[in-house]
Amino acid sequence: MFLIDCPHCGPRAQAEFVFERPVETIFSVDTPTAELVEKLYTRTNPRGVSAELWRHARGCRAWLRIDRHTVTHVIIAVALWNPAP
Repeated sequence: MFLIDCPHCGPRAQAEFVFERPVETIFSVDTPTAELVEKLYTRTNPRGVSAELWRHARGCRAWLRIDRHTVTHVIIAVALWNPAP
């Protein structure tokens, strides 16, 4: 188990959070179907740092962008989710 430093609540156990999805799998509603299928089902799963969307489900319920290394699970950065480009 590891700690996630929530911007609202401070360091909390990972068990309070829910992994939602990699940020790269979030698309706008007008994305063509062929592009969605290609990006969702044929994407690579490389080792290294991944930008992920998490939710503080058992805390403040904030949506967070967490940059995490997929092999070591070391968290590099935590920020409130801001979907605006």
